[in-house]
Amino acid sequence: MPFTDPGNNSSKVLDLSFDEGGRNSPVSFPKSKIKFVLFEGVHQKAVDMLQAEGFTVELLAGALAGDELVEKLKDARVVGVRSKTKLTAEVLKKCPKLMAVGCFCIGTDQTDLVQAEKQGIPVFNSPFSNSRSVAELIIGTVVSLSRRLTEQSHNMHNNSWQKTAAGCFEVRGKVLGIVGYGHIGSQLSVLAEAMGMRVIYKDRKKVLPLGNAVQKDTLDELLEQADYVTMHVPDTEETRYMIKAEQIKKMKKGSYLLNASRGKVVDLDALRDAMVSKHLAGCMVDVYPKEPAKNGLIKEQGVEIPLTGLSNCILTPHIGGSTKEAQEAIGVEVAIKMANFINKGDTDGAVNFPNITPPALKSGRHRIANVHKNVPGVLRQINNVLGDAGNVAFQTVQTEEHIGYLIVDVDSAVSDTVLNSIRDLTESERTRRIF
Repeated sequence: MPFTDPGNNSSKVLDLSFDEGGRNSPVSFPKSKIKFVLFEGVHQKAVDMLQAEGFTVELLAGALAGDELVEKLKDARVVGVRSKTKLTAEVLKKCPKLMAVGCFCIGTDQTDLVQAEKQGIPVFNSPFSNSRSVAELIIGTVVSLSRRLTEQSHNMHNNSWQKTAAGCFEVRGKVLGIVGYGHIGSQLSVLAEAMGMRVIYKDRKKVLPLGNAVQKDTLDELLEQADYVTMHVPDTEETRYMIKAEQIKKMKKGSYLLNASRGKVVDLDALRDAMVSKHLAGCMVDVYPKEPAKNGLIKEQGVEIPLTGLSNCILTPHIGGSTKEAQEAIGVEVAIKMANFINKGDTDGAVNFPNITPPALKSGRHRIANVHKNVPGVLRQINNVLGDAGNVAFQTVQTEEHIGYLIVDVDSAVSDTVLNSIRDLTESERTRRIF
């Protein structure tokens, strides 16, 4: 699957006009010298696609932290991570060569988005590619909890035959309450209705329902009506611990709570109390406020999960999107976004950066991509430069809180002058040329 425009090949030269300090000292070199470092076993399809584009790719099976991470990234132009590699502000400040970050997952909370924006580093993710995998896991878990399958399996493994219908139910006709009706929640809605469930949902905005699902005006209304409550919200100030003891008490006695969204959405101590008191008949948790940094023993890594040992409580190690299909789709999507940024300056899908999708670069043109401080007067200075540059084939600029992002296509004969003039503006942070 090609990333570049027709006629471009993997030896295409990119003029990376910033030095280790982030500015000036133009250096032109081929794409083979642009290094991608990918952590945590990113899918091989992503590696293959990036290498086919001519980039140098280093793949690591696990995560690194602190000085080890900084050392590994000292020559990297692009870094790819999943959930365990933490790109903090301190790490990013020590990696001035970084041009882009790819989060091979839905969430981006492992990356300091504000610091990345300030450094002119777009952060890309894959918000939709694992939606089906998460939805299927929730459907399977709803059935498992309803039939107490994990408890019965445990009995059998421990030489205990306990045939009973007590506490076991069909899901047909039951009410599934979905909190967060995005790509995962809406797919889950369709699957649940196919199994005969009634679906209600709560979202912070008005969302068109699929099938016969009904949107509720308040979270309390959903909690009071649902037999199963499943969380599918991002990690924000608004969603952190939105399900505490007060909210759980409003749920039906004998209902079920599932969370495969973010670890700080549900208060696990309150959930444990509700399970011990039998107010809830079961629960499933896939994400936690603090998670182990690597596979292995949990407590030995300083992580405590207060739900262990409870009956009809399914605990999984953040595997909602961990299917081969989802990981391949995520690898392809994020690889395309990162390569398109390097090749064309395209920032479509960046979560912390102005989103610009430039047109194909025409023959005889050079593209100047510039990141500058978002302060008054910068655009006037840029236009003064371009006013003396002759014909401008394409120009656009978008801003975020801290930075502005400019893309301009000019005649190759004047690109040196335009590049140097824009790069030398006091407010310029990063400037590069693509041809």
